[in-house]
Formats: sequence, C-alpha cells, structure tokens
Amino acid sequence: MSFVDEFKKLSRSELQISLYSTTKQDVEQALISPEGSLSSLLALLSPAAEPYLEQMAQRSVALTRQRFGASLGMYIPLYLSNLCANECDYCGFTMSNKIKRKTLSEKELLKELSLVKNMGYDSILLVSGEHETKVGMDYFKQMLPLIKQQFSHVAMEVQPLEQADYQSLIEDGLDAVMLYQETYNPVTYANHHTRGKKKDFRYRLESPERVAKAGVDKIGLGVLLGLDDWRLDALLMGHHLAYLEKHYWRSRYSISLPRLRPCTGGVPPKVELTDKGLVQMICAFRLFNQQLEISLSTRESPALRDNLFALGVTNVSAGSSTQPGGYDEPNSQLDQFEISDERTPMEVATAMSVRGLNPVWKDWEMGWK
Repeated sequence: MSFVDEFKKLSRSELQISLYSTTKQDVEQALISPEGSLSSLLALLSPAAEPYLEQMAQRSVALTRQRFGASLGMYIPLYLSNLCANECDYCGFTMSNKIKRKTLSEKELLKELSLVKNMGYDSILLVSGEHETKVGMDYFKQMLPLIKQQFSHVAMEVQPLEQADYQSLIEDGLDAVMLYQETYNPVTYANHHTRGKKKDFRYRLESPERVAKAGVDKIGLGVLLGLDDWRLDALLMGHHLAYLEKHYWRSRYSISLPRLRPCTGGVPPKVELTDKGLVQMICAFRLFNQQLEISLSTRESPALRDNLFALGVTNVSAGSSTQPGGYDEPNSQLDQFEISDERTPMEVATAMSVRGLNPVWKDWEMGWK
C-alpha cells in the first residue's frame, strides 16, 4: 500500500462538489475542532469560509506563536544548475527554452557558498533542474560534503531519487528534501509535463515515501498554485500530508504554497489565486496541523510577505537568486522565474523585528556527528 492506492480511492468530483457546497454551518463546525480533520480542512478551504477569515487568522497567529514562538527560520536557495531533461511549460528551465545553461563547478560553488555565508545564512536549499546524467548522484555526492562543511542545515529540491540514493546523501549531510507534486490533477499534470521523467505522475506521487523510508529528517510538499483549482489541489495535498504523517511519523513535514510566476516561455494561471485566497490557505493548514512548517518564498511582494510573517509561516527566504551562479554574477537569462521581493536579507530581517518576530539564521545541527 502507498498513497497512490489511497489517492485512487478519492473522487475528485465528489471532493470538488463538497468544497463548493459547504455551508457556513459546516465551517462553524470545522472551527470547533479542526486539528487533524480532513473534513474540517475541506470546510476551511471552501468559499464558505471566506467570511470567517479574520477569526481563522487570529487563531492561526495564536497557534503559530504557541508552537513556534516568535521565531522565523531564515533560509536561502542556491541553484546548482539550470540543465533540465523535462518539458514543463510553466518553468524557465524547461528543456526547449533557448536559454543559457550552466552547472556550477566546484570553484563556482565555493564562491557562491562564501557569498551566501556572508549574508548570515546557515540554512541552505539546493535547487537544480532535473537532469540525471549531468546533475545526478555523482554530482550531488561531489558537492554535498563541501556544502555541509559550511552549513548546519542542508535541504535539496532536485529530481526525485531512489531510496538508496537518499540514504547515501544522508551520510553526506542531507537534512531535508523538498519534493513538490505541482498539481494533484493527473490530467492537468499531463498537459503541463509533456517530456522527460517528470511526465510520470505516479512516480512523483510516490517519491515522498521513498524519502521517508530513507530516514530524511524533514520532507516538504507543495503545489504550484495556478495550474489548477487551488482549493482542490490544497485539499489533496492535505490528504497526502495526513497519510505521510500517519505512516512515516519519524519525519517532520513542511509545505510550500508558491503562486505561478512569470518566466521565459511561461504560461498564465488557469485559476487566479488572490492574496485573500493565499491567506485562507495558510490559516486553514495551520488550524489543521499545528506542528506543520510553512515556507514563504520571494515569489510574493514585500508588503504581502510582511503581513504574512506573523500569520502562520515558519520559514522565510530572502535575498534569493533563481539562477546558477546568481549571487556572484547575476544574469536574468538564467532565471527559473521572476522574483517579487528583492529586498536584502537584513532588510527582511528588520521588517520581521519591527513586528516583534525573531529571524533565526541557525536553527539546529546534529550534535552527534
């Protein structure tokens, strides 16, 4: 049994009908005891919950402060390569795009690491296009030990790997894996992924379980908001999260809620997610899962991010570049997508402090290693 088997039992049409036929009485009932209840999550993600957003927000703030205090973890993405063997029409790295391709050498990587370290960071997210032959396990095994020498917490957002590969990378210092489904609608998924290994919807859906079986400490789920009905995608991600926490409880979990952003050759959103909708999602997930980590990237505007800091998020990026080598030599022709919040890390940290929040640059490290 895997989540794929559970997923097959779920009726998209029935869930969608339930989402859009939810009443205010259903929402009020959901607010009584929302934690761990998928039916409550459905109600809190529904249009009927919009009039209760202020109440949801107040509870989300209180629950977040109770569980995480006033701390917000600071992390930064570092792009290793924009080589990609997939065709994904929403991504600037898609293989058919006529853009400059670059993979960091060891020397270039060390320069990037030095620049990021000087910003104050000790938590780093390694990102790459999905190209198994040129940016695969051999490359990761070469570079990860160099990175771990300088950073206490190292996460990866790369192509799905096998369980044994994740186990091998843990030995080199891997702490977390971010692996986003993009959309839980198989038809929409097929329309946007037309070539390469990422075409395999089932393989990607099963991937977080391989990560968990390998013993990775933290696993991140996510959907690309705008590819399909965001309410239904979020609800199905909630089902996925609940399954993983039940069966693989030794790992911690996080979610990311990125909205579709402009990129070279990109597509417009199928369904527009408003700022109000994004707030609703954050609050709904916080009420559903009090220990869940929620990440907020630089895809969002400075003003919105400042207002979301206290609402329910726990991890924030700042000063980000979405291109390989971008901290040393910025080049917009290499970008994966456009950034909205271009403030420096210290400017973002100051904005947090003004709101009574504490930016945390170093969260933890494995003391026994």
